[in-house]
Amino acid sequence: MTKLTTTFLFLALIATNCLAQQRQRPVRPVIFKTDTAFVHDPVMAYEDNVYYAFYTGLNIGTMKSSDRKTWTVYRDGVLKTIPAWTQDSVSGFKSHIWAPDVIKWNGRWWMAYSCSTFGKNTSAIGLLSASSLAKGDWKDEGCLVSSRGGRDQWNAIDANFVEDDCGNLWLTWGSFWDGIQFAPLKEVKNGNGDATLRLAAQPRTIGRRYGNNAPVDAVNPTSKYAGVNAIEAPFIIKNGGYYYLFVSWDYCCRGMQSSYRVVVGRSETVGGPYFDKEGIAMTEGGGTPVIEGDKKEFEAAGHSAAYHFPDGDLFICHGYSMALNGQSVLIQKSIKWVDGWPVLQ
Repeated sequence: MTKLTTTFLFLALIATNCLAQQRQRPVRPVIFKTDTAFVHDPVMAYEDNVYYAFYTGLNIGTMKSSDRKTWTVYRDGVLKTIPAWTQDSVSGFKSHIWAPDVIKWNGRWWMAYSCSTFGKNTSAIGLLSASSLAKGDWKDEGCLVSSRGGRDQWNAIDANFVEDDCGNLWLTWGSFWDGIQFAPLKEVKNGNGDATLRLAAQPRTIGRRYGNNAPVDAVNPTSKYAGVNAIEAPFIIKNGGYYYLFVSWDYCCRGMQSSYRVVVGRSETVGGPYFDKEGIAMTEGGGTPVIEGDKKEFEAAGHSAAYHFPDGDLFICHGYSMALNGQSVLIQKSIKWVDGWPVLQ
């Protein structure tokens, strides 16, 4: 054996050993800290003195904080593996997951997330469950609800869970088409005998951007399929004797051309009907303004959520930053309830 051959075998052995060590080394998530949270469609949850935020992104964006000021961002997301059923259900969908929502119900955390392609309503809302947010042991629970272009007059994205006073769980969702949908959920057994969630009835519409008064010259600048019923991203919270339905009007996802804004209505029952401050039904285009772009700090703002946290009531959404040329960032505002309506501080 020549000296050159011996050297080559020695180097090959080193390379093989290094590769084996790399394969055996546990994969560590990419983590960084930031004071500026770049998010889209944010929601939050609170567990053991820690705030968790989830948002649109690869594998579902996730970060956590003890003070909601400095965030630890986990770049590998919530889902380590994208369930195969998502690609089977939504042609063209890969791993950029939209608009999650999370709730703790019956002792377990549940997360809904959206699989779709922009401007079309062949979409699906997936379901995950976990024992705790700290463990992050999210388990695929399959498809919660889906829509099909040409079959359904609604779009299965932007889900939000809401629990009523009796402990029943409901789901609201929707974007464009016939507007905001609402349906009860029920607990059922999956193939392994474990509890999971499914829709208990067909959905019904509880919010529209327009009733029968859509402008005749209205044009959707983002989709030739979705029409001009520009309402989406519902979120329901109970305060006092009312349920409040927050929705986003007009157009997101266009940077400095975005026109997103949030409006609200209220109802004494979780399923509505919801009315704005002027008494106009939200199915007829009603909505009391909550937040919009101030044209100084934010061009537009939308896709909101609201919470009763230990340090007070909180409203969040994303805003298109003017200083950052339309980059979407986290907005946090305290809620003050004035004469039964939310006012942001």
